[in-house]
Amino acid sequence: MKSSEGSILVIDDEREITELITLFLEREDFTVYTSDNGTDALRIAESLVPDLIVLDVNLGRMDGIEVCRDLRKGACADVPILFLSCKSEDRDIIRGLSEGGDDYITKPFSPSQLVARIQAHIRRRRTRERTSTEEQVVSLNFPGLEIDFRGLEVRMEGEPIALSAKEFELLSVLARQPNRVFPLEELYRRVWQSDSMGDTRTLMVHISNLRKKLEIDPARPRWVQTVRGFGYRFCPANNCEEQSTLSN
Repeated sequence: MKSSEGSILVIDDEREITELITLFLEREDFTVYTSDNGTDALRIAESLVPDLIVLDVNLGRMDGIEVCRDLRKGACADVPILFLSCKSEDRDIIRGLSEGGDDYITKPFSPSQLVARIQAHIRRRRTRERTSTEEQVVSLNFPGLEIDFRGLEVRMEGEPIALSAKEFELLSVLARQPNRVFPLEELYRRVWQSDSMGDTRTLMVHISNLRKKLEIDPARPRWVQTVRGFGYRFCPANNCEEQSTLSN
């Protein structure tokens, strides 16, 4: 008998959706738990602490954004959350990811695409957990900024900065190779462990959220900078300026 690939909590008030997701996930040997409301979902999540949570934005009395906010306060603070919704407007995506979501997929969706996205998140989380205690570089120190890989903490001028798991991973990838410009595709692949770019807005929203926490002026970033038309880079020097194009 195969062992479970992990546990997934699916929170959606549409029975057809939860049954479809459950069917496809169980085919890949995941253990699936379901809930059709926020109150029960929070109780289940706190008790089981699943490997990943699929969360519908449009629940009943307690919407998915509120559920996500409460999940991040408890035992599921670091559990990947993938939002699922019929909403596709930028403001809805930004709101969901800003409240602690790791990824976003809109209805109607391909079940196989959803499963692939879930597998990528779980693979990435397990890789991070497995290597965190083996990491040769314990920390990186820049003027005013310290990244502690062992403690998974970031400090600005000695004060801790609360980053989400994805924000920490993005900063870690960029800061390990200062001044190197990462194309969007490569940065997405490294952090989300997926060969598909999916929705580029997911990456850009996380970068925006990261800047809001690190930068004095997010509109003129000093640490995480854009090379327009190409990607992002981490700049450790005070005299770095954003570039509009790559230099030959």
